[in-house]
Amino acid sequence: MCRHRARLFYLVCVCAVSLLAAEPVWKIKPVASWTQEDARQILAESPWARTVTAGLSRLQNEDARREGGNMGQSHGVGFDGVGARPVRPKLDLPTILTKAYTPPPAEFVKLRLRWETALPVRAAELKAGEIDPPTLDGEGYKVAIYDVPGMFFKGDPKKLGDPLRKLATLKREGKPDVKPSRVEVFQRQDGIVVVYLFPLSAELSKRDRFIEFDAVIGRIIIGEVFDVGLMQMQGELQL
Repeated sequence: MCRHRARLFYLVCVCAVSLLAAEPVWKIKPVASWTQEDARQILAESPWARTVTAGLSRLQNEDARREGGNMGQSHGVGFDGVGARPVRPKLDLPTILTKAYTPPPAEFVKLRLRWETALPVRAAELKAGEIDPPTLDGEGYKVAIYDVPGMFFKGDPKKLGDPLRKLATLKREGKPDVKPSRVEVFQRQDGIVVVYLFPLSAELSKRDRFIEFDAVIGRIIIGEVFDVGLMQMQGELQL
């Protein structure tokens, strides 16, 4: 009987330790106790940061652009250095008639997305020793897109970001869409970062349940849904 109780107690302890280990670090450890590995985990995959797969719109060939009244391909952030250049297929009549030709598959690009103003992200960036994370002046909810491909873009970050402002939205069920009040493009040594500032007047809250972030950066099309119920630390919503 005693041996059975001892075994049962052992199994309960093992289960409790396993459950504790399964809990994310931001739930079981205070910020002061985070390690660099904890911080890297939060910045890589957490309710506030993740790797996203963004689609790329197809490039038009020159014939299609001329028909639309345009000459040459578009340039700028999200165009230069993104994806493959269009190739005019060389098809003979038999190939067309037999429908043997198939168009090239859709292209994708991997990006990193972070809610920069969320407390767990800011604390993790400091702990991980990230240098000069991109920031915008002014209060609001800041969402950053890292690893945007492309060449070096010269110019004022705000001027580079202005064309992207109308192409981004926060969406919630039953509420008006929220447009960013400002967008800036930062050129860093490790790549291009696009940062969106959404106004505090949007009043994002726990009652929203889900928040969808949509954005277009040149050819890059981003659409990500975030579970608000998971974006909490110590009972407080962190955005």
